[in-house]
Amino acid sequence: MFANFDINFVIFGVMPYVALTVFLVGSIARYERDPFTWKSSSSQLLRRKQLIWGSILFHVGIIVVFFGHLIGLFTPIWVLDALGVPYGLKQWMAVIIGGPAGIAALIGSTMLLHRRLSDPRIRATSSYMDITIMGLIWLQLAIGLLTITQTLQHMDGGKMVLFMEWSQSVVTWNVNAWANVVNVHWLYKLHIFLGLVITILFPFSRLVHIWSGFAAPFRYLLTRPGYQVVRSRRSAPLPERTLAVRKTPAE
Repeated sequence: MFANFDINFVIFGVMPYVALTVFLVGSIARYERDPFTWKSSSSQLLRRKQLIWGSILFHVGIIVVFFGHLIGLFTPIWVLDALGVPYGLKQWMAVIIGGPAGIAALIGSTMLLHRRLSDPRIRATSSYMDITIMGLIWLQLAIGLLTITQTLQHMDGGKMVLFMEWSQSVVTWNVNAWANVVNVHWLYKLHIFLGLVITILFPFSRLVHIWSGFAAPFRYLLTRPGYQVVRSRRSAPLPERTLAVRKTPAE
């Protein structure tokens, strides 16, 4: 029955669709059912200094890493060919830009994780999911930096093209997309697997506040009022409570 079973098919062929479904449906369900839990749950008041440095390094680094992966994996290959961008140059850019960004994010996440685990007050206000998701992100960043050691061994861009084809084939519902990454190094496979696990846990963690960061500018543009009423202090009517207090002495 299980003679033809392949774990690669489950992880790289089935799991991406499970992760995307849970990511989208879970986020919508949480927003509809538990809107008051839709927050980052900041602990800034408990310990500010280490939070500032750790948060800046982590957020700046992770934003660069995220958009680097997004652009790098989902830019159609024909666009690179049309622009005449060599695959090797794109891979060097990924190492030169993504490497320092990953190091910054790893240092920042280390500071944030240490702060959350070492301070009794912050530890008491942290849920198991807070610690789990932060630990997984730290591990994901560390493994991502380790993959650079493998990337430097084949700078022709061949492996990069495989990951681009896999990512884009998943989006276009190509059931054979998983075959593109069967023979890559296990560090790459672990990096992808952890990324999918984090995606599945996303709706159940404080990471949902990322949605707000993306949605806020569009929500403001779509729902802001078309005009603003401005009154001078002299023309503004006094509240009824204030008028009542002023009449009391005369009475």
